[in-house]
Amino acid sequence: MDLDHLELNPRIVAAMRKARLRSLREVLCVSGPDLQRLTGLSGPDVRHVLRTVSSHLRGSGVLTALDLHLQRDRFPEQHQRLSLGCPVLDRLLGGGLPLDGITELAGRSSAGKTQLALQLCLAVQFPRQYGGLEAGAVYICTEDTFPNKRLQQLITLQPRLRTDAPGDLVDKLPFGDRIFIEHAATVDTLLECVRKKLPALLSRGAARLVVIDSVAAPFRCEFDGPASARRARALQALGATLRRLSQASRSPVLCINQVTEALEEDVAPGLLGAPGQRLAPALGIAWANQLLLRLMADRRRPEEAGLGPPARTLRVVFAPHLPPSSCSYTVNPEGVRGTPGTQSG
Repeated sequence: MDLDHLELNPRIVAAMRKARLRSLREVLCVSGPDLQRLTGLSGPDVRHVLRTVSSHLRGSGVLTALDLHLQRDRFPEQHQRLSLGCPVLDRLLGGGLPLDGITELAGRSSAGKTQLALQLCLAVQFPRQYGGLEAGAVYICTEDTFPNKRLQQLITLQPRLRTDAPGDLVDKLPFGDRIFIEHAATVDTLLECVRKKLPALLSRGAARLVVIDSVAAPFRCEFDGPASARRARALQALGATLRRLSQASRSPVLCINQVTEALEEDVAPGLLGAPGQRLAPALGIAWANQLLLRLMADRRRPEEAGLGPPARTLRVVFAPHLPPSSCSYTVNPEGVRGTPGTQSG
């Protein structure tokens, strides 16, 4: 932009032009003392020029976080989420998974963690108006083989789960062709996959979701008590790489985590289990510091639940944009469904 469009004294504009400074960019690339030397202007004049140029480029004012929150229509990217494929679960998470950062889903065996991860691998492929990102998913298995039989069942029954989308759209989506599966049984293999293979898929837009199932398995096998410092460094390296990739491509990362018995003095919120059996996510504080959002899935055992089917609960343990809350859910042949009317804060 030309200097003539700014409200500056013609004397100042003439001095700037004599110094061959014609655009706002050129002015801001020169330091205050150099600008004073080149133009022969006084110190107050130079400070006035810099304030005027910077104010013009900045606009009418600085936006606060509250401004961004209230003006969703003006800033759609900041409020975009990846739907979980269920309106009840989406409401619990404020619309779905955030696109930037790592989401952890922890819980004991048979709680439905893998079921929800598979459901997200299908949900990400839907058009944006139905909560998807119009791209595939990368699923990294670290302990068990990929549950392909269950995935095929979910694909077949998608019309029963996603009643919000037209049936012909659901039938046309190539779900199975856009899920990229990797196996990484060791920490080194996992880090190599995250550092070399993931960037290629995410940068091309072939995938917009990363699932690691589970993040704890290789670390539990390779590091014992005396190696805790090395394990912490490896966890930090993994977390830093995943966060950087997520932010660069605006792709959510879901890490499934195991649980371990909590210490008696650990009274942190969100622990699972019956009285006398306190369970907490594995990998400790070194891993927790890498997370944006922590979810915990719980399934009461038959002996704990009494009569009737075992109850499942999904809980928000911490998140910068959500209060601690929970809701019940069920795992059905067509997928994971939240139970209406069970959300609590």
